[in-house]
Amino acid sequence: MTEAAPRPSPPTYEPDPRRWRALSVTLAAGFMSLLDVSIVSVALPSIQRGLDASAAEVQWVVSGYALTFGLALVPAGRLGDALGRRRMFLCALGAFVLFSALAGLAPTAETLIAARLAQGVAAGSLAPQNSALIQQLFRGAERGRAFGLFGATVGISTAVGPIVGGVILALAGEADGWRWIFYVNIPIGALALVLAARLLPRGRTGPRGHIDVLGAALLGGAVLAVLLPLVQAESGGLVRLWWLFPAGAALGAAFVLWERRVVRRGRDPLLDVRLLAGTRGYASGVTLGTVYFVGFSGIWLVFALFFQTGLGYTPLQSGLAVTPFALGSAVSAVIGGRLVDRLGRLLTVIGLSLVVVGLATTAVLLLLVPPAAAGGAVAVPLLVAGAGGGWVISPNTTMTLRHVEVSGAGSAGGALQTGQRIGAAIGTAGLAGTFYAVLGATGEDFAVAVFVAIGTAALALSLALVIGVLEWLAGRRRAARAAASPDEDAGHLADPQ
Repeated sequence: MTEAAPRPSPPTYEPDPRRWRALSVTLAAGFMSLLDVSIVSVALPSIQRGLDASAAEVQWVVSGYALTFGLALVPAGRLGDALGRRRMFLCALGAFVLFSALAGLAPTAETLIAARLAQGVAAGSLAPQNSALIQQLFRGAERGRAFGLFGATVGISTAVGPIVGGVILALAGEADGWRWIFYVNIPIGALALVLAARLLPRGRTGPRGHIDVLGAALLGGAVLAVLLPLVQAESGGLVRLWWLFPAGAALGAAFVLWERRVVRRGRDPLLDVRLLAGTRGYASGVTLGTVYFVGFSGIWLVFALFFQTGLGYTPLQSGLAVTPFALGSAVSAVIGGRLVDRLGRLLTVIGLSLVVVGLATTAVLLLLVPPAAAGGAVAVPLLVAGAGGGWVISPNTTMTLRHVEVSGAGSAGGALQTGQRIGAAIGTAGLAGTFYAVLGATGEDFAVAVFVAIGTAALALSLALVIGVLEWLAGRRRAARAAASPDEDAGHLADPQ
């Protein structure tokens, strides 16, 4: 077997003078695609009435998008690395705008579901280009600030989806207002497309190489096997499709073995599995992000069920009740981007502590306060939880990807976000299932049901906190060893933990 030719050294970094403007465009597009994960939830009753759809069809409007979003992330990240991130970004954004228009115009439920599946593929192809472009365009403290803005985008888009959806329905009306949830993407996406074509850097940062088709098929099958029962949990998917979990584990193991074989042969893998063992902080960061999204993503559906079904809030009122979380997250994420280079993993630990305390307090208050005072009573603890959340997503992304080579940033970022999507699916299915189970067992005591569900989310986030503390302590030990033997491991001195 002949040895693979040595790869050329990466070019010297020269700051792109348009990098901050390019970032603003990519974040606007990313916000729009991530918002579509949660914004549609508040419009489901209107969609069901407007299209005379069944409950199963309406569920696929939400779950189908989440499913194809998760499936596209890693393959699209690899394609961006190989073919050029600008090209992938423009193609994905153009497709997202096109399928948003098709979803808004959909005359039947079947057409809407097909449009949402395609829209999810486009959004999943867009997402890894964002984190990879940050890796490419920024270095040092600037990269931390850029990821701070990226984390704010992820957190806020998830939190404000119900608010934005409620506002659109209130302005456009209940009958066809749901169509404007999709139409609003068209002018924003078209403008972002024009600006991205002007501002994003051309060319590739890594070798073109080959596209690992078999690896993509194995990973896609593994992700599909895990996500499908979860996104169908409300209609009995966990019972009917339980056998997909061991099938997914088998496909995942086959994917790892295949990728190792690809690396041994000197070819370009879909995802270099050596990242997990050989890249400092990557495996723990992916695990922390996955567990965090179990608790973080699942709470929004629980809050919507409690406030709307239990307390009779309108979709807009329900969204406004959780606005403090979004506000706290927005402010702290930007601040966190400036602190992560100095505090490292400690910032994530502080943030997770605040989230756990804030959500645990929220759960207790919703159990104890009168229903009429529930919305106002949780404003402060949700603000605290949101402030902590802003110090989790973006710092974790920065710390997870900081030692990843720019040439593989797309696939590495895609894997990180795939873990987050899986965590979100687990959390949404598990916490909503917990809420409904307690509701049935207590004779529809909504206060007890929301207390148990949000308390469960706090427990999941406590596990993420444990992971963060262990990684922070490991970083301190590495820094101490580096200080004692600077010649052996001097590189760790500049790696804040």
